[in-house]
Amino acid sequence: MTLPLADGAQIARSLADARPTAFWTDQPGAPEPGEPLSGATDADLVVVGAGFTGLWSAWRALDRDPGLSILVLEGQSVGFGASGRNGGFVSASLTHGLAHGRHLWPGELTALHEEGEHNLAELVRQVTEAGIDCDLQLTGKTALAVEPWQVDALAESAELAREFGEDVELQSREEVQADVHSPTYLAGLRSRAGNVMVDPARLAWGMAAVLRARGVRIVEGSPVRSIERSGAGVRLSTPAGSVTARQAVVATAAYPSPLKRLRTWIMPLYDHALMTEPLTAPQLQSIGWGERQGLTDSGNQFHYYRLSADDRILWGGWDALYYRGGRVDPALEQEGGSHELLARQFFETFPQLADVSFSHRWAGPIDSTTRFTAAYGTAFGGRVAYAAGHTGLGVGAARFSADVALDLLSGTPTSRTRFEIVRRRPFPIPPEPFRNPIVQFTRSRMIAADDNGGRRGLWLRALDAAGLGFNS
Repeated sequence: MTLPLADGAQIARSLADARPTAFWTDQPGAPEPGEPLSGATDADLVVVGAGFTGLWSAWRALDRDPGLSILVLEGQSVGFGASGRNGGFVSASLTHGLAHGRHLWPGELTALHEEGEHNLAELVRQVTEAGIDCDLQLTGKTALAVEPWQVDALAESAELAREFGEDVELQSREEVQADVHSPTYLAGLRSRAGNVMVDPARLAWGMAAVLRARGVRIVEGSPVRSIERSGAGVRLSTPAGSVTARQAVVATAAYPSPLKRLRTWIMPLYDHALMTEPLTAPQLQSIGWGERQGLTDSGNQFHYYRLSADDRILWGGWDALYYRGGRVDPALEQEGGSHELLARQFFETFPQLADVSFSHRWAGPIDSTTRFTAAYGTAFGGRVAYAAGHTGLGVGAARFSADVALDLLSGTPTSRTRFEIVRRRPFPIPPEPFRNPIVQFTRSRMIAADDNGGRRGLWLRALDAAGLGFNS
């Protein structure tokens, strides 16, 4: 069906008062930033980065040895990066979906699927038992078809999910539109397990508070400038201090890392999001959405959206932008027309919300790899472990990655470190000046595939054959 397009005046009005900052970290009750590191100190374990990978590394290390002295060094503030800017979807998947996992790790997919389900269950258990107030909701997710070719793709996804014992419901156009009222929906795949929703900033802040209560030192405003050997351990230097430790975990995600080798595998892609003002009761009634599940559509370029505790809609995704040289800069967060495009697409999806305004508009870099799953490894003779590259699924997978990093530091093989997904790193990303044109060309081919009924051209098929990119 042909839908009316939102006009420029409507888009401008809806964004006129939007604050250029992430909604989650702009809420009342945000903690004051901690003091930076000053002078020299020591610890058993140092963690670089206070996003989810870093926080879980400290948490899981204490679970293994409550007597450890742990120091977390954060360059900005707790949850500053993707951990405080994402949609709050916590997925069980460690492989970026079953189809992607089947393509890359067919012999391990059953075990990886079970590991992911266990990881999510333990995450929910530990967060709940710790009493962290992060609006955790066991609502699941619906994947949506908004183009005819995506209907068959959802049916294939449903069949694969059932092979792995997942309880999913393939919904017709009438069924999915009765659930969430949008004229754009052609089919849906409802999964009531495998995904939970959280307020990500409050999860990060709550984890930090629990860690501090358990004796972990967390210092903020302390970017690590260098790592070097020091006796049997390592020394990490910040602008105003240093710390000597037996071991370290580097969890810097898309941000500049003191481990230069991570540039080989990690590529920052800017993701964009909007948050509406709270919906009125009639507005909320007009869209249904009674189960409050997370929603995603199903193209190469896709949206993710969900309701907040105060009945706002977070609407994000679509553009994933790479800037030459892997540039990460706050100045990029409002650049270009990505937010205007998102607003236009929002009103096309929910034309009944034509009068809604957006309260926040933001962006931030996601750490991506050529296979869309994390890279793991060690440095400095096994004294340092790293994990990065979750490509949008880090809210859940970060806990698994923290365990992997600690396993690697232990030097003892485990069921996790035996996985090929851990042992083999992603294919290296070509350096500049080649990286930018390759990334931009690949992005153009993904857009072309969406415009061509999902049919992947020669370039994308070649990447699929090489085990590169995202082919599910």
